[in-house]
Amino acid sequence: MAFVRNLLGAKKILGGSVTAATSKRATSAAPKGFLAVYVGESQKKRYVVPVSYLSQPSFQALLSKAEEEFGFTHPMGGLTIPCPEDIFINVTARL
Repeated sequence: MAFVRNLLGAKKILGGSVTAATSKRATSAAPKGFLAVYVGESQKKRYVVPVSYLSQPSFQALLSKAEEEFGFTHPMGGLTIPCPEDIFINVTARL
């Protein structure tokens, strides 16, 4: 039951995701105190997350994976995290 509650909380914090390739919102700026990240392996979705996640070890592990794959050049123009969407949601649900 706690897992479901955490998952629902993560979806609420993350807000709705949108397909980056098909949304005008995908290019809009994130609100102050948040950053946009693109998540997925083949089709990327945009999530807006609090900047406080940057100090969390589990989120930093995702960032390290992004650095290994993309370096500092990200194909979406924003921070791209190359992991399945469900893993991203699972990690952020625990923050």
